[in-house]
This record gives sequence, structure tokens and C-alpha cells, in this order.
Amino acid sequence: MNSEPDRATDTLQLVTPDKQQTRVIDPLLHTAARVLTFEQQRPLTNASGFFFERDERLFLITSRHVLVDEPTGHYPNRLEIELHTDPDNLGRSTGFSIPLYRDGKSVWRQGIDTAGEIDVAAIEIERSALPETTVYRAFTPDHLHNPTDLVEVGTPLLIVGFPLGFHDALHHMPVVRHAVVASSFGLRFQGQGYFLTDARTHRGTSGSPVVMRIAGSNQARSDLPWIPLGVHSARIDMGSRDLLLDEALGLNCAWYADIIMTLTS
Repeated sequence: MNSEPDRATDTLQLVTPDKQQTRVIDPLLHTAARVLTFEQQRPLTNASGFFFERDERLFLITSRHVLVDEPTGHYPNRLEIELHTDPDNLGRSTGFSIPLYRDGKSVWRQGIDTAGEIDVAAIEIERSALPETTVYRAFTPDHLHNPTDLVEVGTPLLIVGFPLGFHDALHHMPVVRHAVVASSFGLRFQGQGYFLTDARTHRGTSGSPVVMRIAGSNQARSDLPWIPLGVHSARIDMGSRDLLLDEALGLNCAWYADIIMTLTS
């Protein structure tokens, strides 16, 4: 009777993400928030935003046109952001509603300069109203650009957000898109308070942080080694473009992030 030789066998144990003992997640992903706008209970649009902390105060930063956009008749009266509520289980989240008006007046802050309105808005978040176990990361003034941070044309960037509302719906996490600086950083493009990025973007990305990775030069940057250079606003195209013959430019405007310091002062 013939018999097969003994074979040593290895037992492979598959570990699902929810059972992993150690999970390494870039803190950058916890800075972004999915933004939903509503008129009362009627859902309107998807957008993006991110957290900024200053002097113990917490703000949500997003595009101004997410909150009100007169040309399109967009007038939400509240927004909702999705928050993680369990550091050990990213599948747990809750919606946190933020009213946009109080006593008939808007609660967000927006700015203007010599060229007109700036498409960035800041809304202060009432910390005491947040769930005690809320998981998030916030940029601070220490993260913002300073003259020692070299930003050249072609510098790699990431845009962190929720294009068309798309995200990891199981773990409630944003996605990132690659971008590069497409105009001279520090120079106001066409006299406006923004610079250009070259990236593939979609509706729903408005309000996303446009960030550059950098080695930590202080404690804040060491823990979160990303600089928010700008706030993504919109795609830019040529009105004269032949829709059949010419592809879209693939360029976008990102408003300089230093406006955040003015809006949160």
C-alpha cells in the first residue's frame, strides 16, 4: 500500500481589521470631518471640513459657499458633522448638529480683503456639547505655514476630504487625493487670496484642507506632521473650452490658510 510522505503544514490565521491589536492610522485622517447641510430636516449637500484649535477653542473650517451660496440659492440653516465616538472601534460614530443661525444672525465667521469675499468660513464648536469620547485631531496656529517652510511649484500636496460624499463608510474615514502646487505659492493668483493646485477633485471636496507633509520642528508638528497650506474651494476651468475637444484643466483654487488666524481671533 503506497502512502504519501508526511507534509509539514502551517496554519494561517486571518485577522480582520476589527480584531487587530495594533492599528496605525495617520492622525491626518482624524483632522477632517464630513459635512452635511440641511434645511430643517431636508438634506441639501455634501462637503468637507477640518478642525482647528486655538486658545482652548475649537473651530470647524470649511468653505464659505458650503454655508450659503447666493448664486445657486443654497441656504441651509444647519449642518451636521460625523464624529468618531470610540477610540477602539472606528465603526462607532454619531452625527453632531450645528445650527447656522442664532436669533436670526449667522454664527459663522467669514472674511473679505481688497479683492472681495474669501471663500473660507469658521464655526466655533461648543466643546461641552461634544460626546466625552469624541476622537478627532485639530490643527493649531503652530501648524500653519511660516517662512522657513519651503513651498515650491510642484511641491506634493494632499487634499483630505469626501468627494461626492465618498468615504470609508464602515470606519467613517475620509480619502485623500494627490495634488501639487500649480502656481507660485505666496503670490495671490489673479490678485485673489488663493493659489492653484493641480489635482483631480469633485463636488463635496469643498472645505478640505490642502496639506503638505513636513518634519516636525515643534511638538505640535511632531505629533501631526502636516501643514495646512490652504482650503480647497473649487475647480477652475476656461469658459471658452470646447467641451468635446478639450479636457478640463484639472486646476483648483485653494485659499491661503493664514485667513484662519483672522477668522479665529
